Amino acid sequence: MHLDNGGDRESGAATAGLIVSKAVGGSVVRHRVARRLRHLLATRLPALPEGTRLVVRAAPGAATATSAELGADLDRALARLVRA
Repeated sequence: MHLDNGGDRESGAATAGLIVSKAVGGSVVRHRVARRLRHLLATRLPALPEGTRLVVRAAPGAATATSAELGADLDRALARLVRA
């Protein structure tokens, strides 16, 4: 996961991009993981500072993780990035 806090750019709503490679699984699995991550990110983006740009790269384990596990992983990673 990578975070850009905006620096000298104009402020605006936080945005996120996803990278779900073929290492995660076939097309159906990749799209399922992307949908789940988008849903989880939608509730977390408003908590980030304005102008933040976030890139989330799904690991192969995301294919078998539950939504609760994905959410907990996102929360841990976001907390670590926002602190840094």
